Amino acid sequence: MTGDEGVPDIAAVGAYAPRFRISADEFAEAWGQFHAAGVNEKAVPDADEDALTMAYEAATRALDAAGNPDVSFLAFASTTPPMAEEDVTARLGGMLDVPSDATRHVFTGSTRAGTRALVAGLAAGPWDDGVGVVVAADAPRGEPDSAEDHAAGAGAAAFVLAADGPVSIRERAEYAAEFPGTRFRATGDENVEGLGVTSYDREAFSETLAGAVGRLDADVGDVDAAAVQAPNGKLPYRAAGALGVGIDEIRAGALVHELGDTGAASVPLSLVKSLADGGERILAASFGSGAGADALVLETTGDVPVSTALDGDEPVSYAEYLRLRGDLTSGPPSGGGAYVSVPSWRRTLDQRHRLLAGKCPDCGALNFPPEGACNGCHSLVEYETVTLTGEGTVEAVTTISQGGAPPEFAEQQAKSGDFDVAVVALSGPDGGEASVPAQVTGTAPGSLEIGDAVETTMRRIYTQEGVTRYGFKIRPPDGL
Repeated sequence: MTGDEGVPDIAAVGAYAPRFRISADEFAEAWGQFHAAGVNEKAVPDADEDALTMAYEAATRALDAAGNPDVSFLAFASTTPPMAEEDVTARLGGMLDVPSDATRHVFTGSTRAGTRALVAGLAAGPWDDGVGVVVAADAPRGEPDSAEDHAAGAGAAAFVLAADGPVSIRERAEYAAEFPGTRFRATGDENVEGLGVTSYDREAFSETLAGAVGRLDADVGDVDAAAVQAPNGKLPYRAAGALGVGIDEIRAGALVHELGDTGAASVPLSLVKSLADGGERILAASFGSGAGADALVLETTGDVPVSTALDGDEPVSYAEYLRLRGDLTSGPPSGGGAYVSVPSWRRTLDQRHRLLAGKCPDCGALNFPPEGACNGCHSLVEYETVTLTGEGTVEAVTTISQGGAPPEFAEQQAKSGDFDVAVVALSGPDGGEASVPAQVTGTAPGSLEIGDAVETTMRRIYTQEGVTRYGFKIRPPDGL
């Protein structure tokens, strides 16, 4: 299908990957071999990260690059949503302050879901009263000694769609053929599996992708980069001939060598990389087992607003990797702790997700949460609602050592080890500060000191009654 008038463009992009990295050598030392060809290292989620928090990270960056416009359409794609049955766009939209009447869609069940969501956004827009946001985030996993797990990485990419933007989708096509058993995950199972029939897997991958690309009218031989699905670091290159592109073009879009297999985010992440590197004509080719494929041709007409955080700076050992996955923990506590019901938690989401504080009309002090007597003048007043900036300074900080965490945080501590908590002075939009307590994430325990600058981000807090609570934590600024 060729591009039509009235189809939105890509106005800005963002991307995120966890800071932890595990090398191929760590796997080889643990297992005597490494099954993920072409993967040098891969990204590993922190104990409080999942597809939802990574989606928030990528979407925040894309929206910031676009000037933080209003959002009318939100699509989320992942093969590893935090809940098998729950509309994750409700939580993600709340974190991003998306209006409650915005259109929302969830795409899952296939590594092709990222491009499926992008195509859906293109079909839905443009919007008179805002923009569309499409975000793909994934963290696949497999059995420890499997090719799927050795390759499995993590990351997220987001696109802001608008009536006018520097990136146009010139053509798109799709193709499907029956190849059962190429990659699958049984209902109720966390781990991706495969039959391990190499020739069958390659045939499904190459035939299906070539089928989609072959339906494009455009000559893809002159693209600057090719963002191709990457279950490992070699399969995209093996498909180069069938796709009609060169090895250099695939390498120009590849992130699999340093992030691993990012599932539904694989092609979206490669698209962001290609755009960030100045690619003017890009082929996107995504594959989902079963088997289906999407092909898109993108062209740029100007500078693309980009905001990414893809560099990993903290290597982990194989034992630490298993611990972060939760394979070496005792599981959640059986009871105790500060029980907070889900209805009670929901009533605090304006503060936990959107940093809404109260400004005293008598003395101007900021109060967080906005309830009770003013902490500045002690008056009982009706507060003016203000949104804190998410930036501030550390006023106090301490480390919670092993065994010192309240029961509801014991599972996180079992995965991540010691963690810091702090009191932070968060800045108001027009001056003033509100002191708030928060967990520290994104840095080693003991790294922060009083007076250090910090910013907020969204992470998992804890899980009770099977329901995960998400909220803000603080970290050192990353240049967002």
